[in-house]
Amino acid sequence: MSDIIDFLACPRCDKTPLEQKDGEIYCKACKVEFPALDGIPWMFAEPQATLGEWRGRLQFALQQLSHEVTGLDKELENKDLHSLSRRRVERYKKSVENHRRALAKLLRPLEVRALQGNYESYLALRTRLPVDQGLNTYYANIHRDWAWGDDENGASLKQVQSVLHDHAELGNVLVLGSGAGRLAYDIHVKLDCSSTVAMDFNPLLMLVAQAVTRGDKLKLYEFPIAPLALEDDAVLRTLTAPEAVDDRFHLVLGDALRAPFPDRSFDTVVTPWLIDIISDDLPMLAARINNLLADNGRWVNFGSLAFASPERARRYSPEETKAIVAENGFSDPYVSQKTIPYMCSPASRHGRQEKVFSFSAYKERDVEKPERYKALPDWIVTGKEPVPLSPSFRTQAMTTQVYSFIMSLIDGKRSIKEMALILEKQKLMSKEEAEPAIRSFLTKMYDDSQKQSGF
Repeated sequence: MSDIIDFLACPRCDKTPLEQKDGEIYCKACKVEFPALDGIPWMFAEPQATLGEWRGRLQFALQQLSHEVTGLDKELENKDLHSLSRRRVERYKKSVENHRRALAKLLRPLEVRALQGNYESYLALRTRLPVDQGLNTYYANIHRDWAWGDDENGASLKQVQSVLHDHAELGNVLVLGSGAGRLAYDIHVKLDCSSTVAMDFNPLLMLVAQAVTRGDKLKLYEFPIAPLALEDDAVLRTLTAPEAVDDRFHLVLGDALRAPFPDRSFDTVVTPWLIDIISDDLPMLAARINNLLADNGRWVNFGSLAFASPERARRYSPEETKAIVAENGFSDPYVSQKTIPYMCSPASRHGRQEKVFSFSAYKERDVEKPERYKALPDWIVTGKEPVPLSPSFRTQAMTTQVYSFIMSLIDGKRSIKEMALILEKQKLMSKEEAEPAIRSFLTKMYDDSQKQSGF
């Protein structure tokens, strides 16, 4: 980490330079140590809280796989299974077992095996990490980046090149939201970069990127959504990079909204598939990127414009996106739009064509630095202050008590009608109200119990 530390600033107080202490990065001002995950700096504002959250999520993912194997065993007890179906399920079960072992090995740096919580506990206390950027959602990207071939990866790089001038010198490059790292890798290897820093918040993706970009080969199963043939529901892939990267390519784990880098420290910032899924409003994100760029630095964007904000006004069109970028200290963006293949696995019937929106814009002036992003109140982050008893918490507590009471009535003997009578006697609601309410609640519980979670 001797070279990467030159790029880093404290995500809590922005102090730089940071120090190295016993293999960790240390901020004197905050008196906080930032650990490393297999050599990748863990640069979150609350490093231990975030590490605990990710450990919990990854442990739960491993437990889900064990739970799935148990369900597959139960399916195989059915003596009426078609012979081909039995063969497929047996093979799939073996693949899931092997997949779990491979993941457990890959995740050793996180020490998830040290956790003691059981499956039910993790199911009840699911972590808050965004579901649209969670472990399972982006697992297929690992195979797209390092196993499926060059069609999609090449098309992505061409889109980045389409908004750059020929023979453009990118200087020091930051790729925010780099995922499993292929686009950052291609930019570094094929374009003129002094150095490249690839940052993401997902440790599984970054551990894969770490392994393959240094020349290792990984074997992980792909589980296509719509398999092409009988044996395509679990495909063992070998993940490799065309060549190992040099020591000017760096990986960092961190939050794009609290990017752990000094102001004006990069010549190019690349945002692949990021601006429309991040929780920051686009004008605020544009100001953050402006502050990361040196004078005349360049912002390169690549991806969709599928803004999913609950506020309709924040679901920006291409025209609004261009205007917002220009209003935050950048030149009028040069735009390229092209339809390219997206997540088209060679083993799946599922895949699509996506019209991507790419642009580049130069930094023309500084803008006011936005306030540090604060996702959660201190009483959640530090765990040291009293949890406020807000009206919404009171309501949720009462709701949870009602759920718990209904669940306590399930004894293998009572019917829905009998349970409704008990709710009426407890003066919670009339039996006419209780019966459909209990039925809806149990229907959801039943549907959830039938769903298999996995990769």
